Amino acid sequence: MIQVHGRGGGTALTGTVFERGEEPPSYKGAPDEGAPYVWVCDAFYEVESGGSPILIGGEQIRVAFESPMARGFDTREAALDAAREHIRTQFARIGVEEVAIDVEEEIAEGKGPSAE
Repeated sequence: MIQVHGRGGGTALTGTVFERGEEPPSYKGAPDEGAPYVWVCDAFYEVESGGSPILIGGEQIRVAFESPMARGFDTREAALDAAREHIRTQFARIGVEEVAIDVEEEIAEGKGPSAE
């Protein structure tokens, strides 16, 4: 299992790439069970009212969350590329500039094939 973290504008977002042999969460809209790599992460966007308040660059905005995004991939690199792009897209949706976003991957200790 690989955690993909994004930080920008004073907040953070983390998603997970499940690898071969690991069981990703199952729910309506989850990818085909046969996908060897599965990326799962929340998606959010700024709203005028409702939602949840967060601080971005010292300014409070409100965001609403969509159902977790789950996508299946044939290769690890394709899953990680999609994860990085997804993180950057979420921050762009709330006005954080690309140059202010830091994305990193971390293999979860003791979890799945990557930890062997």
